Amino acid sequence: MNGSTERWVGIDVAKSKLDVALLDDRGKLRSHVFANDAKGHAALMAWLNQRGGSSQQVCVCMEATGCYSEALAIALMDAGWCVSVVNPARIKGFGQGELVRNKTDRADAALLARFGQALRPEPWVAPSVEVRQLRALVDRLHSLKEMHQQEANRLEAAMNQTGMRESIQSHMQWLQAGIKQLERQIDDHIDGHPQLRADAKLIISIPGVGNTTAAKVIAYLGDVRRFKNAKALAAFIGVTPRLRLSGSSVRGRSVISRSGHAAIRHALYMPALVALKHNPIVKTFGERLKTGGMSPKAVVAACMHKLVHLIYGILKSRTAFNANFMVVRLDSQDGI
Repeated sequence: MNGSTERWVGIDVAKSKLDVALLDDRGKLRSHVFANDAKGHAALMAWLNQRGGSSQQVCVCMEATGCYSEALAIALMDAGWCVSVVNPARIKGFGQGELVRNKTDRADAALLARFGQALRPEPWVAPSVEVRQLRALVDRLHSLKEMHQQEANRLEAAMNQTGMRESIQSHMQWLQAGIKQLERQIDDHIDGHPQLRADAKLIISIPGVGNTTAAKVIAYLGDVRRFKNAKALAAFIGVTPRLRLSGSSVRGRSVISRSGHAAIRHALYMPALVALKHNPIVKTFGERLKTGGMSPKAVVAACMHKLVHLIYGILKSRTAFNANFMVVRLDSQDGI
């Protein structure tokens, strides 16, 4: 795209509406609101074309807001538009740098357009259809498990209330049946797609990582080979260390950034605990950190970071986990 004719569009995405800001090369903004549905998406593209913003001249910038933003991003990409889906933390930091005082949907759309024009974020890569289908199954499974846990808590609180306990137990049985059915659907879906099956087989070759975690990694990350390196993947997930050092007075404790994909971080917590006991690389790594005086929680966070590097390494190399081989490969990477 020619930088001299490039125009940026910022879109603030909500459940039912889209606030759009078109920023031209002279810095002038034009705003409009559309419905966040198929008709609204078509009307948005028509509106842009009417104002001289063709798909060859315009880049669209929006925040990552899950299912609300992804449907629009896919519709725009299918129609040939360049789309960037940005971590909300980046937009917040950019707004703080501009000393933005107002927080409205219209102002947010304008901020996104200015962010795109100033920083030119990388184009978004849409996940494949099979990955999107897997994510829907994984999300539904997570919801059922949460409901089952909620009912278990209610059952414990019910104590001697016989009628109430029977109702809760009946619902828990129904949820458990749904959970088992979804787990079978997820396994069948992965087995039915060669690329997903191959990736899952590689991921579960890592001691500490099971089928459930492998399904979540594939569902939420798609093809991790699109990342330039393991450090970029770790930053996307939010497991990179954040240091707080300044002069002689500020000596804050290092923590993980958490400015990334929360669902994947949550999914990696238990595997990191298991890997600390059963994965030779992670176990040795964790013991070295403990000997150095690192707190238990920080050790687990560091092991989550190590697991991310292992996942990236085995998928990038298309080689199953091998403790001796992986030590040499991982030690040669930056950040390990």
